[in-house]
Amino acid sequence: MNPAFNPEQALELGRNTLEIEAAALQALAARITQPPLATAFKDTVRCILGCRGRVVVSGMGKSGHIARKLAATLASTGTPAYFVHPAEASHGDLGMVTDTDVFIALSNSGESEELVRIVPLVKRLGARLVAITGRADSTLAQHADIHLDCAVEQEACPLNLAPTASTTAQLALGDALAVALLDARGFGPDDFARTHPGGSLGRKLLTHVADVMRTGDAVPSVPQSAPFSAALLEMTRKGLGMTAVVDDAGQLLGVITDGDLRRLLERGADLRQLSVGQAMHPNPRTIAAGALAVEAVQMMEQHRINQMVVVDAQRHPIGALNMHDLFAAKVV
Repeated sequence: MNPAFNPEQALELGRNTLEIEAAALQALAARITQPPLATAFKDTVRCILGCRGRVVVSGMGKSGHIARKLAATLASTGTPAYFVHPAEASHGDLGMVTDTDVFIALSNSGESEELVRIVPLVKRLGARLVAITGRADSTLAQHADIHLDCAVEQEACPLNLAPTASTTAQLALGDALAVALLDARGFGPDDFARTHPGGSLGRKLLTHVADVMRTGDAVPSVPQSAPFSAALLEMTRKGLGMTAVVDDAGQLLGVITDGDLRRLLERGADLRQLSVGQAMHPNPRTIAAGALAVEAVQMMEQHRINQMVVVDAQRHPIGALNMHDLFAAKVV
């Protein structure tokens, strides 16, 4: 261990960092409802909503990392966006920018050489320029169509040099823009799922019962007039712990489950004398193939059941599923 390391001092610096960054965000939150930041923020939201192209986000160094995050957040919440490195922009990547785009430039000083160099070119292309800086008198702010001032009183770095509170303010202001745009677009959970198909929310909102149910010969089913032994054989063969019971027209009348079997045995019923119709549980919970798989989970949990029959509009069994199927599909 470094002999100069002081654990208590480390904790104090950690606490101090969080307090400085929290204070910077509180100050920013107070300013965003007052001109000039309030006006600039609303103008930026209107500008992006009216954009017919893409939002291009750029920044150098630590601001560049925040810019990448802002572009990713915008893209995933309904605003098409991408990141362009300002140095690469000077070597051909500026060709991705068009006159229908909005260009957002992040720089705490507002004097990042790589950004300032391409500002005239962005303006000449006809793109709208939004600057997020900590200095209203900077070159970037002065040339921007809209300037969002995210100045902080001090950095959390003891030297007041390393970007800390300033990048936190940039990050939070970018998130504020993304949330305001999300709301203005009416972007909802279904839209979010479509941009996050690999995530858990995507699976829950995009997976339907039809995607996970067992179909065809795998669906257990017996006629109501069959002996109880036929139901036992069907349940064993299909491995779902239940079987559907249907009438002569193939419509669902009820189900028999492992639980029904246990209860019959507890009552001392003579299973050899029972027909399926006598032993079944009538009017069972069912679900449609077009329903979301997460709805099946909710129904099973609410009614404390582990299996369900999937029926069509005429109540013909067309599928079946149990909780294991939903676990396997990672819906639960």
